[in-house]
Amino acid sequence: MSESFLQVRDLKVHFPVRTGGILIGQYSPLKAVDGVSFDLNPGETLGVVGESGCGKSTLGRAVLQLIGATDGTVSWLGTDLTSLDKKELIAARENLQIVFQDPLASLDPRMTAGDIIAEPLRNYRPAMTKAERRKMVAGMMERVGLLPRMINRYPHEFSGGQCQRIGIARAMILHPKLVVCDEPVSALDVSIQAQVVNLLMDLQRDLGLSLLFISHDLAIVRHISHRVLVLYLGRVMELADKASIYATPHHPYTQALLSAVPIPDPVKERAKERVLLTGDIPSPLYPPSGCVFRTRCPRATAICADEVPQLEQAGAGHDVACHHWNT
Repeated sequence: MSESFLQVRDLKVHFPVRTGGILIGQYSPLKAVDGVSFDLNPGETLGVVGESGCGKSTLGRAVLQLIGATDGTVSWLGTDLTSLDKKELIAARENLQIVFQDPLASLDPRMTAGDIIAEPLRNYRPAMTKAERRKMVAGMMERVGLLPRMINRYPHEFSGGQCQRIGIARAMILHPKLVVCDEPVSALDVSIQAQVVNLLMDLQRDLGLSLLFISHDLAIVRHISHRVLVLYLGRVMELADKASIYATPHHPYTQALLSAVPIPDPVKERAKERVLLTGDIPSPLYPPSGCVFRTRCPRATAICADEVPQLEQAGAGHDVACHHWNT
């Protein structure tokens, strides 16, 4: 791993939440992200998976500093993004882009598709002429599967899949080095999901992108990712390359998630052993002591309530945070 690319170390994002009523004015920290560390290589896709409310989207936004970090560092090309002022951060974002979950809500309804895609060019390439921008936008529209003649249409004139392609074109127009994809296909039909995922993979290959791909769909994550990070209640449960984590998951939470992924073969699907979790994910306002997963874990013992498990190596490039992963 090159130390000059992306390194996230002990990243924490805590939100103060009033818990004592209006008059008392007491606040407690909601620990959306609580000590996450990982590296990202050039040209790599890191999938981030977990249940709703586990901190996936907050993590992605904190990496880009769209949400300020409470603690920890995000080092991009050797520079700690958390230490930059507003002007320096805006300059750094030329290489850091995001594709949002809701394709229609992320687009300004008052702007045409061409204006939406060209907006980063106006901000970061002010010397470009209008004709040069229009030519570049038309080329990018064609690259993402949109007809250039649609350049003057408004978002409401496009389908959901087409709107997401506009969002992708806007993110890619500057040829960034890192793109955070925050559940970019969850609002789309299954057939369109495959098209968008394949488009992202093609763009990654052609432009040399690195992707942080956030999703709750483990089948899609398996298709697009090189490595997978499993998140639960703001903490990393397991981190490994996709072949290892899908073949030999060590953490009981990862095992439960993978057991819910359907298998196309009906015989294998019926014979598959399912790992069912009981209870709901706890509130990040009041996380359990020790291991945050212990209240739903079938292997939990006394040590799980007393000690926070740290990520330890369970194999080559395979890390797991569990006191009982090898039992």
